[in-house]
Amino acid sequence: MQLHLITDGKKTKEELVAILCEVHESVDFIHVREKHRSAIEVFELVDELIKSGIQPGKIIINDRIDVAHVLHVGGVQLAYHSLGVSEIRRNFHELRVGKSVHSYEEAIQAERDGADFVVYGHIYSTSSKEGLIPKGLMGLKRLTTSLKIPVIAIGGITPDKLQELRSAGAGGIAVMSGIMDANNNAHAVKAFQAALLAEKEEIG
Repeated sequence: MQLHLITDGKKTKEELVAILCEVHESVDFIHVREKHRSAIEVFELVDELIKSGIQPGKIIINDRIDVAHVLHVGGVQLAYHSLGVSEIRRNFHELRVGKSVHSYEEAIQAERDGADFVVYGHIYSTSSKEGLIPKGLMGLKRLTTSLKIPVIAIGGITPDKLQELRSAGAGGIAVMSGIMDANNNAHAVKAFQAALLAEKEEIG
C-alpha cells in the first residue's frame, strides 16, 4: 500500500517546505493541494521543494497541469472542476494522472478515460467533511473489485485502520490532517509508515 501525503492549504510556504522536507522520505507521494495559491505561487513552492532535495517524481500537483508539466513532477491530481482525464492523458503523456472521485460511476469513468489511480472517499468520518455520510468500507470494496487501477482511500484514516483498508482492496491511503496537523509531523508519519510495514510483512 502506498502512502500519499496531501497538503492542507493552511500553512505558509516556509512551514510547508520545513514539514515536507522532514517527512518526504517516509511517504510515497506528496500531493501539493494549495487551491488558494496562484500558479506562480504553486510553482515557487514546488520549485523550492525540489531544490531542497525532494524528488520531482514524488510530487503530485493538484489541478495545476501547467505547473506540473513545466517542473516535470510525477503527476497531477484532478478534481471535478479540472480538465478531464482523457485531455491530460492525450496531451501530457509524461504525467501520472490521478482523479478524485466520490462515486462508483465517477471512478469507472476515470479508469475508462485513462486515469492511473483514483482517490476515493471519505471512507471514515472526518472533521473536514462534517455532516456528510462516509462512503465506508463496503463502498471502497465495491470499487476495488471493479477497477484495475489502484484506489487510494482518503478520509479519517489512522494507522490502526490499515488492515481493514487493505482487506477492502485499497491500493494506498491518502492522509492530510493526520500528518499535517500533528504536533510532531515526523512522529505521525513514522506511525503510518510502521503500520504499512507491518501490513506488508503480514502479507509477505
